Amino acid sequence: MVATNWILLPFAGLFAGLLAGLLGIGGGTVLVPILVGLGYPYNQAVATSSLAIVITAMSGTLQNWRMGFLQPKNIILLGLPAIATAQLGVYLVGQLPTYLKEGAFGVLLIVTIFLGMLRKRLRDTSETTSRDREGIKPLIFRLITGGLAGLLAGLFGVGGGVIMVPLQMLLLGETIKTAIQTSLGVIVITSIAACIGHALENNVLLLPGICLGVGGLLGARISTRYLPKLPDRVVNLCFRTLLAILAIYFFWRSGMSLNNV
Repeated sequence: MVATNWILLPFAGLFAGLLAGLLGIGGGTVLVPILVGLGYPYNQAVATSSLAIVITAMSGTLQNWRMGFLQPKNIILLGLPAIATAQLGVYLVGQLPTYLKEGAFGVLLIVTIFLGMLRKRLRDTSETTSRDREGIKPLIFRLITGGLAGLLAGLFGVGGGVIMVPLQMLLLGETIKTAIQTSLGVIVITSIAACIGHALENNVLLLPGICLGVGGLLGARISTRYLPKLPDRVVNLCFRTLLAILAIYFFWRSGMSLNNV
């Protein structure tokens, strides 16, 4: 069944990459629904999405590193707890029933919409200021933020940027630009950790993941170069509408899976 989908996989990655480059998010919120819609089981969709995100996030992180935008200390503080919690997410994927996982993914999509709105508000109120605080509380905040990102990566096949960027802005007072750059570096860690965990469970599909990742690389380059001229309001409205439709789809799948139990 899935063999007929090979030609669609690079285009799916391309679409996810366009969104990633344009909105500063990982592509997992789109890749997982696409893979599930193409007939892949949820566990394989999550695992393969993680592999694709490794490829796309690593490219962006290398570019930020060359330009001197990365802050290694912050990335490590966020990434270390994510390594452990990503394995917890992988474990839960293997234990939870399908209807619950699909329903939870639908909730994640709805939450993503509201987090995007929160991020916009935070960006509007603190566009030019960065208060990179030091102390015990910021350390705890970074550990909590990284831990949540790792859990999302393992359980849902997303990079975790959807939660990291707003929390870095809200709890640590970072600008959206700094938060996105740091988040992208951490996503490399979370996605690798999740990918390894899923690979040990034999959930990762290597060639589909590479196809998605290569398509994502191209999409991210196109979006960062040519799409910023599009009106933000139109782009965000289209993205929120897409997420709402995908959420309804996953709630429907969850209900169907529950009826089959």
